[in-house]
Amino acid sequence: MMDKLNLSENIIRLRHEKKLTQEELADFMGVTKASVSKWEKGIHMPDLMLLLQLATYFDVTVDELIGYEAQLSGEQIRRQYADLSQDFAALPFADALEKARALAHKYYACYPFLLQLSVLYWNHYMLAETEEERRLLLQEAVGWCDRIVENCSDVGVCSDAVVLRAGLHLQLGQAAEAIEALEPSADPSRLAGQDGVLLVQAYQLSGDTEKARSYAQAKYYVDLMNLVGDAILSLSLNENDIGYCEETIRRITGILELYHLETLHPNTAAQFYFQSAIVYAANGREEEAFAALHRFEKCVNRLLEAEHAQLHGDEYFHRLDTWIDCLPLGSMAPRDKSFIPQSMRVSMAHPAFSALKENMEFQRIVHRLTEGASHVKD
Repeated sequence: MMDKLNLSENIIRLRHEKKLTQEELADFMGVTKASVSKWEKGIHMPDLMLLLQLATYFDVTVDELIGYEAQLSGEQIRRQYADLSQDFAALPFADALEKARALAHKYYACYPFLLQLSVLYWNHYMLAETEEERRLLLQEAVGWCDRIVENCSDVGVCSDAVVLRAGLHLQLGQAAEAIEALEPSADPSRLAGQDGVLLVQAYQLSGDTEKARSYAQAKYYVDLMNLVGDAILSLSLNENDIGYCEETIRRITGILELYHLETLHPNTAAQFYFQSAIVYAANGREEEAFAALHRFEKCVNRLLEAEHAQLHGDEYFHRLDTWIDCLPLGSMAPRDKSFIPQSMRVSMAHPAFSALKENMEFQRIVHRLTEGASHVKD
Protein backbone atom coordinates (compact mmCIF):
# COMPACT_ATOMS: atom_id res chain seq x y z
CA MET A 1 0.00 0.00 0.00
CA MET A 2 2.88 2.39 0.76
CA ASP A 3 4.28 1.87 -2.73
CA LYS A 4 0.90 2.69 -4.25
CA LEU A 5 0.62 5.81 -2.12
CA ASN A 6 4.21 6.94 -2.74
CA LEU A 7 4.81 7.85 0.91
CA SER A 8 8.46 6.81 0.84
CA GLU A 9 9.18 8.78 -2.33
CA ASN A 10 7.41 11.84 -0.95
CA ILE A 11 9.43 11.80 2.29
CA ILE A 12 12.65 11.63 0.26
CA ARG A 13 11.53 14.44 -2.04
CA LEU A 14 10.34 16.72 0.76
CA ARG A 15 13.48 16.07 2.82
CA HIS A 16 15.69 16.95 -0.15
CA GLU A 17 13.68 20.11 -0.81
CA LYS A 18 14.43 21.22 2.75
CA LYS A 19 18.07 20.12 2.33
CA LEU A 20 17.87 17.83 5.36
CA THR A 21 19.82 14.68 6.10
CA GLN A 22 18.05 11.58 7.40
CA GLU A 23 19.66 12.21 10.77
CA GLU A 24 18.38 15.80 10.96
CA LEU A 25 14.83 14.68 10.11
CA ALA A 26 15.10 11.88 12.68
CA ASP A 27 16.21 14.34 15.39
CA PHE A 28 13.21 16.59 14.69
CA MET A 29 10.79 13.66 14.69
CA GLY A 30 12.27 12.11 17.82
CA VAL A 31 13.09 8.81 16.11
CA THR A 32 16.24 7.05 15.03
CA LYS A 33 17.95 7.57 11.70
CA ALA A 34 17.23 3.90 11.00
CA SER A 35 13.50 4.59 11.32
CA VAL A 36 13.66 7.36 8.71
CA SER A 37 15.70 5.07 6.46
CA LYS A 38 13.01 2.36 6.72
CA TRP A 39 10.28 4.91 5.87
CA GLU A 40 12.15 5.98 2.78
CA LYS A 41 12.79 2.39 1.69
CA GLY A 42 9.11 1.51 2.17
CA ILE A 43 9.91 -1.10 4.80
CA HIS A 44 7.88 0.53 7.57
CA MET A 45 5.22 3.23 7.68
CA PRO A 46 5.11 5.93 10.38
CA ASP A 47 2.23 5.62 12.83
CA LEU A 48 -0.67 8.07 12.67
CA MET A 49 0.75 10.64 15.10
CA LEU A 50 4.10 10.67 13.29
CA LEU A 51 2.31 11.10 9.94
CA LEU A 52 0.54 14.16 11.33
CA GLN A 53 3.83 15.51 12.67
CA LEU A 54 5.61 14.89 9.33
CA ALA A 55 2.83 16.61 7.38
CA THR A 56 2.97 19.62 9.71
CA TYR A 57 6.75 19.83 9.46
CA PHE A 58 6.77 19.69 5.67
CA ASP A 59 3.74 22.05 5.48
CA VAL A 60 1.63 19.64 3.42
CA THR A 61 -1.62 17.78 4.05
CA VAL A 62 -1.53 14.13 5.12
CA ASP A 63 -3.10 13.23 1.74
CA GLU A 64 -0.28 15.04 -0.05
CA LEU A 65 2.31 13.40 2.16
CA ILE A 66 1.14 9.85 1.48
CA GLY A 67 0.31 10.59 -2.16
CA TYR A 68 -3.42 9.90 -1.90
CA GLU A 69 -5.52 11.64 -4.56
CA ALA A 70 -9.23 11.82 -3.80
CA GLN A 71 -9.69 14.10 -6.81
CA LEU A 72 -8.32 13.86 -10.33
CA SER A 73 -7.25 16.82 -12.43
CA GLY A 74 -8.86 17.41 -15.82
CA GLU A 75 -5.81 15.98 -17.57
CA GLN A 76 -5.83 12.91 -15.33
CA ILE A 77 -9.52 12.33 -16.09
CA ARG A 78 -8.83 12.47 -19.82
CA ARG A 79 -5.91 10.07 -19.47
CA GLN A 80 -7.97 7.61 -17.43
CA TYR A 81 -10.84 7.81 -19.92
CA ALA A 82 -8.50 7.23 -22.88
CA ASP A 83 -6.92 4.23 -21.15
CA LEU A 84 -10.30 2.73 -20.29
CA SER A 85 -11.62 3.31 -23.80
CA GLN A 86 -8.62 1.43 -25.19
CA ASP A 87 -9.19 -1.32 -22.63
CA PHE A 88 -12.77 -1.80 -23.86
CA ALA A 89 -11.38 -2.09 -27.39
CA ALA A 90 -8.55 -4.48 -26.56
CA LEU A 91 -9.47 -6.50 -23.43
CA PRO A 92 -12.28 -8.92 -22.68
CA PHE A 93 -15.31 -6.86 -21.72
CA ALA A 94 -15.43 -8.20 -18.15
CA ASP A 95 -11.78 -7.24 -17.54
CA ALA A 96 -12.26 -3.69 -18.85
CA LEU A 97 -15.42 -3.33 -16.77
CA GLU A 98 -13.59 -4.47 -13.64
CA LYS A 99 -10.94 -1.78 -14.16
CA ALA A 100 -13.60 0.90 -14.65
CA ARG A 101 -15.45 -0.12 -11.48
CA ALA A 102 -12.23 -0.21 -9.45
CA LEU A 103 -11.50 3.38 -10.48
CA ALA A 104 -15.08 4.41 -9.66
CA HIS A 105 -14.66 3.04 -6.14
CA LYS A 106 -11.27 4.72 -5.74
CA TYR A 107 -12.49 8.15 -6.90
CA TYR A 108 -16.10 7.95 -5.74
CA ALA A 109 -15.95 11.55 -4.49
CA CYS A 110 -14.44 12.90 -7.73
CA TYR A 111 -17.70 13.89 -9.39
CA PRO A 112 -16.27 15.09 -12.74
CA PHE A 113 -14.62 11.67 -13.09
CA LEU A 114 -17.85 9.83 -12.19
CA LEU A 115 -19.57 11.88 -14.87
CA GLN A 116 -17.07 10.76 -17.51
CA LEU A 117 -17.33 7.16 -16.33
CA SER A 118 -21.06 7.46 -16.99
CA VAL A 119 -20.25 8.69 -20.49
CA LEU A 120 -17.84 5.76 -20.89
CA TYR A 121 -20.55 3.28 -19.89
CA TRP A 122 -23.04 4.83 -22.32
CA ASN A 123 -20.54 4.50 -25.16
CA HIS A 124 -19.60 0.88 -24.38
CA TYR A 125 -22.57 -0.78 -22.65
CA MET A 126 -23.62 -2.47 -25.92
CA LEU A 127 -20.53 -4.69 -25.67
CA ALA A 128 -22.14 -6.64 -22.80
CA GLU A 129 -23.26 -10.12 -23.81
CA THR A 130 -26.90 -9.99 -22.69
CA GLU A 131 -29.66 -7.41 -22.70
CA GLU A 132 -29.99 -7.74 -18.93
CA GLU A 133 -26.30 -6.93 -18.46
CA ARG A 134 -26.65 -3.90 -20.72
CA ARG A 135 -29.58 -2.59 -18.70
CA LEU A 136 -27.70 -3.10 -15.44
CA LEU A 137 -24.72 -1.11 -16.76
CA LEU A 138 -26.95 1.76 -17.84
CA GLN A 139 -28.67 1.72 -14.44
CA GLU A 140 -25.27 1.76 -12.75
CA ALA A 141 -24.42 4.90 -14.72
CA VAL A 142 -27.77 6.43 -13.73
CA GLY A 143 -26.83 5.77 -10.10
CA TRP A 144 -23.56 7.65 -10.55
CA CYS A 145 -25.46 10.59 -12.06
CA ASP A 146 -27.86 10.52 -9.09
CA ARG A 147 -24.88 10.71 -6.73
CA ILE A 148 -23.43 13.66 -8.64
CA VAL A 149 -26.70 15.62 -8.62
CA GLU A 150 -27.25 14.97 -4.91
CA ASN A 151 -23.75 15.74 -3.68
CA CYS A 152 -21.71 17.82 -6.14
CA SER A 153 -21.45 21.56 -5.54
CA ASP A 154 -20.28 22.33 -9.11
CA VAL A 155 -23.35 23.65 -10.97
CA GLY A 156 -21.88 22.82 -14.37
CA VAL A 157 -21.09 19.22 -13.48
CA CYS A 158 -24.56 18.78 -11.94
CA SER A 159 -26.22 20.22 -15.04
CA ASP A 160 -24.30 17.85 -17.28
CA ALA A 161 -25.24 14.95 -15.01
CA VAL A 162 -28.94 15.83 -15.30
CA VAL A 163 -28.77 15.80 -19.10
CA LEU A 164 -26.68 12.64 -19.20
CA ARG A 165 -29.04 10.89 -16.79
CA ALA A 166 -31.97 11.82 -19.03
CA GLY A 167 -30.16 10.31 -22.01
CA LEU A 168 -29.51 7.12 -20.06
CA HIS A 169 -33.18 6.95 -19.08
CA LEU A 170 -34.11 7.20 -22.75
CA GLN A 171 -31.69 4.40 -23.58
CA LEU A 172 -33.48 2.34 -20.93
CA GLY A 173 -36.86 3.16 -22.49
CA GLN A 174 -37.85 5.37 -19.55
CA ALA A 175 -39.23 8.35 -21.44
CA ALA A 176 -41.25 9.74 -18.53
CA GLU A 177 -38.14 10.11 -16.37
CA ALA A 178 -36.30 11.89 -19.19
CA ILE A 179 -39.21 14.30 -19.75
CA GLU A 180 -39.43 15.08 -16.05
CA ALA A 181 -35.74 15.94 -15.93
CA LEU A 182 -35.48 17.96 -19.14
CA GLU A 183 -38.81 19.70 -19.68
CA PRO A 184 -38.33 22.48 -17.09
CA SER A 185 -35.02 23.67 -18.55
CA ALA A 186 -35.26 22.72 -22.25
CA ASP A 187 -38.14 25.05 -23.17
CA PRO A 188 -36.84 27.17 -26.11
CA SER A 189 -38.66 30.24 -24.75
CA ARG A 190 -36.69 30.31 -21.50
CA LEU A 191 -34.20 33.14 -20.99
CA ALA A 192 -31.50 30.62 -20.12
CA GLY A 193 -30.99 30.12 -23.85
CA GLN A 194 -29.61 33.67 -24.07
CA ASP A 195 -26.88 33.19 -21.48
CA GLY A 196 -24.15 32.67 -24.10
CA VAL A 197 -24.97 35.89 -25.95
CA LEU A 198 -25.03 37.85 -22.70
CA LEU A 199 -21.69 36.39 -21.61
CA VAL A 200 -20.05 37.41 -24.89
CA GLN A 201 -21.42 40.93 -24.47
CA ALA A 202 -20.17 41.02 -20.88
CA TYR A 203 -16.65 39.99 -21.95
CA GLN A 204 -16.71 42.68 -24.62
CA LEU A 205 -17.95 45.36 -22.22
CA SER A 206 -15.27 44.45 -19.69
CA GLY A 207 -12.58 45.00 -22.32
CA ASP A 208 -11.65 41.33 -22.74
CA THR A 209 -12.14 41.33 -26.50
CA GLU A 210 -10.05 38.23 -27.13
CA LYS A 211 -12.10 36.18 -24.68
CA ALA A 212 -15.30 37.52 -26.22
CA ARG A 213 -14.15 36.48 -29.69
CA SER A 214 -13.03 33.05 -28.53
CA TYR A 215 -16.26 32.33 -26.67
CA ALA A 216 -18.41 33.70 -29.50
CA GLN A 217 -16.70 31.42 -32.01
CA ALA A 218 -17.11 28.38 -29.78
CA LYS A 219 -20.80 29.21 -29.36
CA TYR A 220 -21.12 29.68 -33.13
CA TYR A 221 -19.52 26.28 -33.70
CA VAL A 222 -21.69 24.50 -31.12
CA ASP A 223 -24.86 26.14 -32.46
CA LEU A 224 -23.93 24.96 -35.95
CA MET A 225 -23.47 21.37 -34.75
CA ASN A 226 -26.76 21.60 -32.85
CA LEU A 227 -28.50 22.84 -35.99
CA VAL A 228 -27.37 19.74 -37.90
CA GLY A 229 -28.32 17.55 -34.95
CA ASP A 230 -31.79 19.11 -34.85
CA ALA A 231 -32.15 18.47 -38.57
CA ILE A 232 -31.30 14.79 -38.05
CA LEU A 233 -34.08 14.59 -35.46
CA SER A 234 -36.45 16.41 -37.80
CA LEU A 235 -35.77 13.88 -40.57
CA SER A 236 -36.51 10.96 -38.26
CA LEU A 237 -39.72 12.58 -37.01
CA ASN A 238 -41.00 13.48 -40.50
CA GLU A 239 -39.85 10.42 -42.44
CA ASN A 240 -43.23 10.02 -44.19
CA ASP A 241 -43.31 13.64 -45.39
CA ILE A 242 -40.83 13.29 -48.23
CA GLY A 243 -41.35 16.85 -49.47
CA TYR A 244 -40.45 18.35 -46.09
CA CYS A 245 -37.51 15.97 -45.72
CA GLU A 246 -36.16 16.79 -49.16
CA GLU A 247 -36.16 20.49 -48.37
CA THR A 248 -34.47 19.81 -45.02
CA ILE A 249 -31.81 17.71 -46.74
CA ARG A 250 -31.26 20.40 -49.39
CA ARG A 251 -30.80 23.15 -46.82
CA ILE A 252 -28.59 21.23 -44.38
CA THR A 253 -26.47 19.75 -47.18
CA GLY A 254 -25.79 23.32 -48.26
CA ILE A 255 -24.69 24.18 -44.72
CA LEU A 256 -22.46 21.09 -44.53
CA GLU A 257 -20.78 22.10 -47.77
CA LEU A 258 -20.56 25.80 -46.91
CA TYR A 259 -18.86 25.17 -43.57
CA HIS A 260 -16.77 22.18 -44.76
CA LEU A 261 -18.33 20.02 -42.05
CA GLU A 262 -17.40 16.75 -43.76
CA THR A 263 -13.81 17.65 -42.89
CA LEU A 264 -14.41 19.72 -39.76
CA HIS A 265 -16.72 17.22 -38.05
CA PRO A 266 -17.13 14.07 -40.20
CA ASN A 267 -19.02 12.23 -37.46
CA THR A 268 -21.86 14.78 -37.43
CA ALA A 269 -21.93 14.91 -41.23
CA ALA A 270 -22.00 11.10 -41.39
CA GLN A 271 -25.00 10.96 -39.05
CA PHE A 272 -26.88 13.43 -41.23
CA TYR A 273 -26.16 11.60 -44.48
CA PHE A 274 -27.08 8.28 -42.89
CA GLN A 275 -30.45 9.61 -41.72
CA SER A 276 -30.99 11.11 -45.18
CA ALA A 277 -30.34 7.68 -46.73
CA ILE A 278 -32.88 6.12 -44.36
CA VAL A 279 -35.53 8.67 -45.38
CA TYR A 280 -34.91 8.15 -49.09
CA ALA A 281 -34.82 4.34 -48.80
CA ALA A 282 -38.02 4.28 -46.75
CA ASN A 283 -39.75 6.28 -49.49
CA GLY A 284 -38.50 4.12 -52.36
CA ARG A 285 -36.05 6.73 -53.66
CA GLU A 286 -33.12 4.41 -54.36
CA GLU A 287 -31.00 6.79 -56.42
CA GLU A 288 -31.07 9.48 -53.74
CA ALA A 289 -30.53 6.86 -51.01
CA PHE A 290 -27.35 5.65 -52.72
CA ALA A 291 -26.11 9.22 -53.17
CA ALA A 292 -26.56 9.80 -49.42
CA LEU A 293 -24.89 6.48 -48.58
CA HIS A 294 -21.86 7.37 -50.70
CA ARG A 295 -21.52 10.65 -48.80
CA PHE A 296 -21.95 8.74 -45.55
CA GLU A 297 -19.19 6.33 -46.58
CA LYS A 298 -16.89 9.22 -47.43
CA CYS A 299 -17.30 10.67 -43.92
CA VAL A 300 -16.73 7.28 -42.27
CA ASN A 301 -13.54 6.86 -44.27
CA ARG A 302 -12.33 10.24 -43.00
CA LEU A 303 -12.79 8.99 -39.45
CA LEU A 304 -10.97 5.74 -40.19
CA GLU A 305 -8.08 7.33 -42.05
CA ALA A 306 -7.33 9.84 -39.31
CA GLU A 307 -4.58 8.63 -36.99
CA HIS A 308 -6.66 9.86 -34.07
CA ALA A 309 -10.32 10.91 -34.34
CA GLN A 310 -10.15 14.27 -32.57
CA LEU A 311 -12.26 17.36 -32.24
CA HIS A 312 -10.63 20.27 -34.07
CA GLY A 313 -11.20 23.60 -35.78
CA ASP A 314 -10.09 24.81 -39.19
CA GLU A 315 -8.95 28.04 -40.85
CA TYR A 316 -12.38 29.61 -40.26
CA PHE A 317 -13.02 28.22 -36.76
CA HIS A 318 -9.50 29.09 -35.66
CA ARG A 319 -10.22 30.07 -32.04
CA LEU A 320 -11.53 26.73 -30.77
CA ASP A 321 -8.39 25.37 -29.12
CA THR A 322 -9.00 27.01 -25.74
CA TRP A 323 -12.61 25.85 -25.70
CA ILE A 324 -11.67 22.30 -26.75
CA ASP A 325 -9.00 22.15 -24.04
CA CYS A 326 -11.66 22.97 -21.44
CA LEU A 327 -13.96 20.11 -22.50
CA PRO A 328 -13.97 17.17 -20.06
CA LEU A 329 -12.42 14.85 -22.68
CA GLY A 330 -10.53 17.54 -24.55
CA SER A 331 -10.29 16.70 -28.24
CA MET A 332 -10.54 12.92 -27.90
CA ALA A 333 -13.42 10.84 -29.25
CA PRO A 334 -15.65 9.10 -26.65
CA ARG A 335 -15.00 5.69 -28.24
CA ASP A 336 -11.95 4.11 -29.86
CA LYS A 337 -12.26 4.07 -33.66
CA SER A 338 -11.79 0.31 -33.65
CA PHE A 339 -15.51 0.16 -32.79
CA ILE A 340 -16.46 1.68 -36.15
CA PRO A 341 -16.67 -1.65 -38.08
CA GLN A 342 -19.09 -3.04 -35.49
CA SER A 343 -21.17 0.14 -35.66
CA MET A 344 -21.27 -0.10 -39.44
CA ARG A 345 -22.61 -3.65 -39.33
CA VAL A 346 -25.42 -2.55 -37.04
CA SER A 347 -26.16 0.61 -39.04
CA MET A 348 -26.32 -1.07 -42.44
CA ALA A 349 -28.78 -3.64 -41.08
CA HIS A 350 -31.37 -0.88 -40.58
CA PRO A 351 -34.86 -2.04 -41.66
CA ALA A 352 -35.18 0.90 -44.07
CA PHE A 353 -32.52 -0.72 -46.26
CA SER A 354 -34.30 -4.08 -46.54
CA ALA A 355 -35.41 -3.35 -50.13
CA LEU A 356 -31.77 -2.63 -51.10
CA LYS A 357 -30.19 -5.80 -49.69
CA GLU A 358 -30.14 -7.63 -53.04
CA ASN A 359 -28.70 -4.63 -54.88
CA MET A 360 -25.04 -5.22 -55.81
CA GLU A 361 -24.08 -1.59 -55.18
CA PHE A 362 -25.58 -1.73 -51.68
CA GLN A 363 -23.68 -4.95 -50.98
CA ARG A 364 -20.43 -3.35 -52.13
CA ILE A 365 -21.02 -0.36 -49.83
CA VAL A 366 -21.72 -2.68 -46.89
CA HIS A 367 -18.57 -4.67 -47.67
CA ARG A 368 -16.40 -1.56 -47.83
CA LEU A 369 -17.85 -0.13 -44.62
CA THR A 370 -17.47 -3.36 -42.63
CA GLU A 371 -14.69 -5.46 -44.09
CA GLY A 372 -12.73 -2.48 -45.40
CA ALA A 373 -13.07 -0.75 -42.05
CA SER A 374 -11.71 -3.85 -40.33
CA HIS A 375 -8.60 -3.75 -42.53
CA VAL A 376 -8.02 -0.10 -41.67
CA LYS A 377 -8.29 -1.02 -37.99
CA ASP A 378 -5.67 -3.75 -38.39
